[in-house]
Amino acid sequence: QVQLVESGGGLVQAGGSLRLSCAASGRTFSTYHMGWFRQPPGKEREFVALFNWRGGTTNYADSVKGRFTISRDNAKNTVYLQMNSLRPEDTGVYYCAASESIVVRTTPSGYRYWGQGTQVTVSS
Repeated sequence: QVQLVESGGGLVQAGGSLRLSCAASGRTFSTYHMGWFRQPPGKEREFVALFNWRGGTTNYADSVKGRFTISRDNAKNTVYLQMNSLRPEDTGVYYCAASESIVVRTTPSGYRYWGQGTQVTVSS
């Protein structure tokens, strides 16, 4: 089992920044990828970014490229999502997820473990 705990959400004005954190514990050695997903109001959960836990490579959704940065602190087993130039359409519940698949996955079905989610609201 892998336990994930997110923090850092909140209310911010358009153009502002937030940093989300995801602390992982448990069987983290089985993890290949850590991802961030979000679920806008009334919409399905969508991919935001992922970090290859083994190789350090990253992958981003087109909608956040150049604005969001995913990173890792090995010592703390924590993944971060730095979100800059936030827009109202970035509003949603943000989830951290862990995948044990060696294959890069950008769909929710590819992730076995999920955090509880943290709300991000961007006002216009």
